[in-house]
Amino acid sequence: MSTPATIRHAAPAPTAKELVRIEGVHKYFGEHHVLRGIDMTVKQGEVAVLIGPSGSGKSTLLRCINHLETISAGRVWVDDELIGYRERSGKLHELHAKEIATQRRNIGMVFQRFNLFGHKTALENVMEAPVQVKGEDKAAAKKRATELLEMVGLGSRMHHYPAQLSGGQQQRVAIARALAMDPELMLFDEPTSALDPELVGEVLNVMKDLARTGMTMIVVTHEIGFAREVGDTLTFMDGGVVVESGNPREVIANPQHERTQSFLSKVL
Repeated sequence: MSTPATIRHAAPAPTAKELVRIEGVHKYFGEHHVLRGIDMTVKQGEVAVLIGPSGSGKSTLLRCINHLETISAGRVWVDDELIGYRERSGKLHELHAKEIATQRRNIGMVFQRFNLFGHKTALENVMEAPVQVKGEDKAAAKKRATELLEMVGLGSRMHHYPAQLSGGQQQRVAIARALAMDPELMLFDEPTSALDPELVGEVLNVMKDLARTGMTMIVVTHEIGFAREVGDTLTFMDGGVVVESGNPREVIANPQHERTQSFLSKVL
């Protein structure tokens, strides 16, 4: 039986609209019940941070938001659009792959691994999706890619190949690549977990700058300092449920649930 969540809501700007709405989401992998009825909302411009032990369902939830994983029950909306499905008479029917791809254009995702094309330069990696997926003019895509690489501090590295870049630099290229599609929402799945400790800061600084621009972000991370400094909401997940959620400073300083207390005592 799931333990009821301790919810302490932060106070977002009253005029901000609800960009992401997750209702009753369940996910099974075979008999393994990974997500057990997740409810969550994220307002436009918010940075929502998800923390919790490995296997708690954080990354799976992130992948359900852009339909990289199908859901077993529940609904996910982004900007009032039902993601991955069409609903008829109360039943969900999965969209065709082309329709799903169209929805994903508005949702950028940065993974633990950088997944860059090794045979393309940083600039070419960032240009690829706007040209191939959106049909953008190459000159316009190059201009935009150049601006994005300069924004993430890689203006002098844009003609380097991934093998010539550090892990932190590759992850910053991956962030620029996701931004090149002009998404409404950015999902980050433990973007610093594969990096050497000395490279973590450069990626987090780019994410902090992005948050300051008003980008809506959902971030799965173990970087508690980032959650405290940048997050508008902090959600602690364990066993596929939301255990506790609220203002990051309050949750970190005074967690109400014993499972949250135990987890934070080990990572702070």
